[in-house]
Amino acid sequence: MPTRQGSLHLFRLAGVDLYLHWSWFLVAMLEISQRRGSYGSLTFNALEYLALFAIVLMHEMGHALACRSVGGKADEIVLWPLGGVAYVAPPQRPGAMLWSIVAGPLVNVVLFVVLGGGLVVANGSLLVDPSAPDPVRFLGAMFFTNGVLLVFNLLPIYPLDGGQILRSLLWFVMGRAQSLMVTVVIGFIGVAVMFLGVALMVRYGLQRQAIWFGIMALFILSNCWRGLQHARILARAARLPRRGGFQCPSCQAPPPIGAWWACSRCGKSFDTFETQAVCPHCGARFESTRCLDCGELHPMSEWVIPPPPVG
Repeated sequence: MPTRQGSLHLFRLAGVDLYLHWSWFLVAMLEISQRRGSYGSLTFNALEYLALFAIVLMHEMGHALACRSVGGKADEIVLWPLGGVAYVAPPQRPGAMLWSIVAGPLVNVVLFVVLGGGLVVANGSLLVDPSAPDPVRFLGAMFFTNGVLLVFNLLPIYPLDGGQILRSLLWFVMGRAQSLMVTVVIGFIGVAVMFLGVALMVRYGLQRQAIWFGIMALFILSNCWRGLQHARILARAARLPRRGGFQCPSCQAPPPIGAWWACSRCGKSFDTFETQAVCPHCGARFESTRCLDCGELHPMSEWVIPPPPVG
């Protein structure tokens, strides 16, 4: 996954820091040079890549703003040649997760309508004539690119948006761990199909396309592997005995019983709910306790379930 390391901070938009990975510039130069004959002016080749930047940014901002609207955290977006990654942390509820993910493709749906309408007005048809003026051909290229990004993102392959939407829907009926496990298995099947596609591309002389498709397949494969490990951890956590009288204010999960928290001062493990957030080994007191299910921090007082009213 792309991170801030090796990325240039561009600006801050609506409280979200935008970073651009250095490899974006390298790929931009390659793509512009290879498509220099697509337009009468090289300016439109550069504008095409800038427009792709804008489409990906709007998609990722859709994720970030939707996540915030349901009480989640989203303050960083990294753009790289394979697209963009919005680092979002929605509340660990299926509905909140679903809205945070589906908002990205919804941006592309809106752009699809807007670009398609503009193309109809400009050219009288959705089929762009190769001899059309550069502005019309540019608009047609953006319409096509946005459509491809929308369709590809909606494939039910984890961690693409389609795979995460499927996971959120399954979460309603199968639970958090099982839904992720099923989605990851489907993702592995999708990766196998993608590698088959790479082999066919190479066979028919589409080496350039095969390289990019192969890189994407490897990216998805690595994320599916991490998703599998996460699903196993969630499954083990779900089987742990839980402590009564407490629940996480964010995800409503009761905390597990046992020494699952580590003291940041002495490094030893302890059960923070048994000691009221005080390390029994060194006496360190902690203002907030982290939920092992959703990762959120809350003061111990907020974890306590109030007794039911009497009378």
